[in-house]
Amino acid sequence: MKTLRDTWIIFLRSMRYTLHNPAWIILGLAQPILYLALFGPLLERFSAVPGFGSGNSWRVFVPGLLIQQGVFGSLYSGFSILAEAHTGVLDRLKVTPASRLGLLLGRLLRDVVVLFAQTVVLVLGACVAGLRASTTGVLVALVVVVLLGVGISAFSYGLALRVRREEAFSSLLSSLTLPLMLLSGVLLPMSLAPVWLADLARANPVSYVVTAERALFTGDLTGAATVGGAALAAVLVLFGCLFGLRSLRAEA
Repeated sequence: MKTLRDTWIIFLRSMRYTLHNPAWIILGLAQPILYLALFGPLLERFSAVPGFGSGNSWRVFVPGLLIQQGVFGSLYSGFSILAEAHTGVLDRLKVTPASRLGLLLGRLLRDVVVLFAQTVVLVLGACVAGLRASTTGVLVALVVVVLLGVGISAFSYGLALRVRREEAFSSLLSSLTLPLMLLSGVLLPMSLAPVWLADLARANPVSYVVTAERALFTGDLTGAATVGGAALAAVLVLFGCLFGLRSLRAEA
């Protein structure tokens, strides 16, 4: 019960700060909205491209944008805990009776709320633009994206505490995000890639989550790709939380 109470207190504190500074939420949503507006009109010409399928272009493109939102928004969440570490806020929190797990879960709960709100807005915008997909599949896809975001956010918090410097953390994230996104097929299916590039993509765990998202948008709730991608997202949550928690405890 104490951990739950600590989690709720940290969540409320983090959420108040986020609502008082909504610029990051808006900026985080601006990029995928621009992709919708600028790339959306081109999708009709992709109906004959392998991997898109006739009439299904939006159901390929939008899931990739959701993953992009989840990965980019979550990877950079570590900057918030770095700011608290440098201003002494984190040290003051750690000398309180609050549990380390509560300190982490409260932040992650805030990230869940923000990411879910952003992805819902993105899907609604895509529906206005022409997306037609399975309602149940889309709802499950949002849950999978949030799971992925939680795992990456937790990893980001842990990595930030290990690195400790904003410039080094920023450079590290920049070097991670480019191959992570390009080798996941978020914008174009990896079925279009040459064999050597497709082989590299198989080593990228995010690519399996992207495949699961696209399957969910078609209404495939129980296929191997869907179950595998969702399970991998859950594993990433476990790994990220363990890494983030160990990093917090190492700060003691």
